[in-house]
Amino acid sequence: MSQDNREPSEEDFFAGLRERLTHTVQVLRGSNLDVRPFRPGEDGPLSDFSLPAGHEEIDRYWVNAPYAYVVVTHDSEASEHYYHVVEPDVTDFEADLFERVLVDIRDPLLYRSADGDADEETVLREELTELLQQYGVDIGMATFHTLFYYLYRDFIGYGKADALLHDDHIEDISCDGYDLPIFIYHDDYSDIETNVSFSEGELDDYVIRLAQRSGRHISVGDPVVSTTLPDGSRAELSLGKEITPRGSAFTIRQYADEPFTPIDLIDYGTFSVEMMAYLWLCIEHNKSLIFAGGTASGKTTAMNAVSMFIPPRAKVLTIEDTRELALYHDNWLSSVTRERLHEGTDIDMYDLLRSALRHRPEYIIVGEVRGDEAVTLFQAMNTGHTTFSTMHADSIETVINRLENDPINVPRAMVQSLDMLSIQTLTRFEGERVRRSKVLGEIGGIDQRTGELDYSSAFQWDANSDSFRRNDSDLLSEIQSERGWSRSELLKEVRRREQFLEYLQQYGVNDYRRFTALVNEYYATPERVMDRLASGAPEARAA
Repeated sequence: MSQDNREPSEEDFFAGLRERLTHTVQVLRGSNLDVRPFRPGEDGPLSDFSLPAGHEEIDRYWVNAPYAYVVVTHDSEASEHYYHVVEPDVTDFEADLFERVLVDIRDPLLYRSADGDADEETVLREELTELLQQYGVDIGMATFHTLFYYLYRDFIGYGKADALLHDDHIEDISCDGYDLPIFIYHDDYSDIETNVSFSEGELDDYVIRLAQRSGRHISVGDPVVSTTLPDGSRAELSLGKEITPRGSAFTIRQYADEPFTPIDLIDYGTFSVEMMAYLWLCIEHNKSLIFAGGTASGKTTAMNAVSMFIPPRAKVLTIEDTRELALYHDNWLSSVTRERLHEGTDIDMYDLLRSALRHRPEYIIVGEVRGDEAVTLFQAMNTGHTTFSTMHADSIETVINRLENDPINVPRAMVQSLDMLSIQTLTRFEGERVRRSKVLGEIGGIDQRTGELDYSSAFQWDANSDSFRRNDSDLLSEIQSERGWSRSELLKEVRRREQFLEYLQQYGVNDYRRFTALVNEYYATPERVMDRLASGAPEARAA
């Protein structure tokens, strides 16, 4: 008989008995767990990443330090980038302990959440500490923080996709079905496959949970939901295989915590300084504008940015399906549509727009034009309200065609009250995806001979040189006439605003509050603020 299969001796029996008695005493007495912040140098790394065969590491950065980080690799054979979420490693002991904690911690968390004033993270940490002390287990800080991370991720965060939602480089997260890798749109690597996926049961539960967290209901009978998550992200959810044959699916579109300013869009090359100065002058003089383009072409981002040029005391009213716009404006009324399944009535954009006109706003910003509300919006333009909006179209001709036909049906006589159109595009330049304003056009009157609507381009993007060409502008001539300026006075004012924007770009003023404050100061005392910016005064610089 080998040594491994020998009969237990009396000494082995008593050694095992002593071990069990010691553990029982520890459990009865509990343990004293001194919880402190995780120290990688002292506690060791929580995780380790092994580079897949044939891959080269391209990038590595934290998304939730010190717990989760991302490694971007490149497979030269497949000529593809891959996005790897790296979370704390879990031993067998930690997995067993986690399963026990998962059951025992639910009731205390529910009680504390309803009764206490502490934040969720503090409550979770305290309850975990108390449970582990009751168990009498002797663990290090690496194990404690590993347990804490997964509890926080699954109870308070967004589960398996939590690290993705922590990554500021990600714009879109797409899960297409059961056991399929999640794809993301990354601002450095474009569309890229991740190592995150959901099994059938996990994905069904996850989609239901996303709906519940946003205050919505999803079921087999009502399997499609569009909603907004608590962090402001927009989510499109689908449950089961009836609508999406490969299984439940979701797409989450994330938005920047801080909105982009005109300076950001100049830095990214979406617009030129000259285009922004032109838009600023037109917006100040109540010219209405639509941003059109395909999905993810930057329509809403651009509209939000140029809205920062609205004069400081003007009354602004925004109407959206989901909250995306952020203005640093004192006289701003924000409204959002409402959908009710069981009680109350739906309030759509048409309802909000009719209500908006009773508030007597000077500027009306509508998230997207797509239905009955468009006629009311154009009626508002005809009665002197300045309006901004977005729509899906890839050219000036397509915009006009969509406006005049089903389901929008705006009469041509009303369409001519629109002043400007910016056609946005998401394209490639020198191997990189970029967003550009392809055309900044002006809408004219109706041609008496043909009956067609006239339009022209004030600026055009040249794809070969990635530059913008300026053309003649009828709107600037209108503004010149309205202000009683000479041509040289108009050009002087345009150039001064271009210089203002160049100064702000030079000083890195891309915080939307600081940017808006300086624009407002320009409205009040243009000469003084220009002198201060020209002198490079410290208070002109970004905080």
